[in-house]
This record gives sequence, C-alpha cells and structure tokens, in this order.
Amino acid sequence: MNNAIKMVVFDMAGTTVDEDNVVYKTVQKAINEAGFDLTLDQVLAQGAGKEKLQAIKDILSAYTTNTDADLAQKIYKSFIAQLGDAYRTLNILPQKNASELFTALKERNILVVLDTGYDRQTAQTIIDKLEWEESIDFDLFVTASEVEKNRPDPDMILFAMKKFDIADGKNVVKVGDSAIDIEEGQNAGCGLSIGITTGAHTREQLQAANPDYIIDNLIELIPIIDGRQ
Repeated sequence: MNNAIKMVVFDMAGTTVDEDNVVYKTVQKAINEAGFDLTLDQVLAQGAGKEKLQAIKDILSAYTTNTDADLAQKIYKSFIAQLGDAYRTLNILPQKNASELFTALKERNILVVLDTGYDRQTAQTIIDKLEWEESIDFDLFVTASEVEKNRPDPDMILFAMKKFDIADGKNVVKVGDSAIDIEEGQNAGCGLSIGITTGAHTREQLQAANPDYIIDNLIELIPIIDGRQ
C-alpha cells in the first residue's frame, strides 16, 4: 500500500518516558522563583510539548504582564540547571509497554524515532538513564537543538523523514501527549497524528487538536498501525 506506515515518531516525556511531569514541575518552580504564582495546570496548558524557552515565553505572555526577553532567558537557565539536577537523581522509567511496542514495530520493519522539545544534552541524559541505545532500541532521536523551528512546526519530523529517505508524510505516524504534538504531526502531513493520555494534556485538551485517535496505552498503537499496512 502507498500509505503503509514506514516510521513512527514518538514524543519523549509523557509519551515514551515516565517521569511524573518533572519537566513542567521544574518549569513551574523556575517561573515562580522569579516572582510569579502559577499553577502546574497553567504551565501544562501553555507549555506542553514546546521547546522549553519558547514554552516559558508563552506561559509568561499568557498569564503575566511581563514580556521581558531577558527574564525568560534567566528563567530558562534556572530551569535547565534544576532539571539537570532532577534527572540525575530521579528514577526515570520507560512508559508502560514502550519497549514492547518498539520491538513490535521493528518486527514490522517500521522505524522508531524519538523527537522532543528538549535540548540535545537533556534528551541524551534521559536516554542514558533509560539505557536505550540508538540503532538497538530505536532508530533516531531528534531534538530542538537540531532544527530551526520547533513544534508545532514540523521540522523535527521532516528532519527524520529526510534522514531515512521518506518522501511522503502519509507513511509516518506521530504520537504525543500534548496538543502541540498532534499539530506537529498534522503540519508534517503525517498519515496519522495520535494523542496519548499518559502525559501533559487531558483527553479533552488532546481532542481539541483533532487527532486521528486518542489512546491510553502505547500498545494500543499496534492494531491501529496493522490496519494501515
């Protein structure tokens, strides 16, 4: 089939990685340490899935009157330092059935790609803690550091497609736990853009982005993908 799935692109935190929202809790902490009083729900609503400096800018713009770019940069630097400390001590686990799904996709000759709004150093720290290895557990990971434009722009997905000579987005599935993940997949022309309820956004927030499916567990992808082959 011309629309057969050749590659699945997964978000990391909240989708394939279980880290109890530590990223957004750390964003919240860094922002509030700068003199604000924002809730985690507010941080998730405006920041989930985005490159993290942009997330901080968007959160400040949505909920405060402060648009100082220098302040956003200062908060971002604090966030990166605190997140590094958190990841060094946090017990990070694969999301339930992530490893089983990766194996099932490889058995079907479907590429497994991870993409993330993290910088590369942070993403590599997570992958190292999980003891995942490129070309063994997954085929490629792409971060905000590798592309010019970040979600909801499709640059990370297009980067992966180019890497593996996939010309048509209809041969790609995008899976993520935030509305902006779904928008990224749609903007890349993916054959399927799928939300998952294990992370940042609720089912209702995901539904607002009009995904093709919403799932509650990664393993639910298998019958969806098999139906397209």
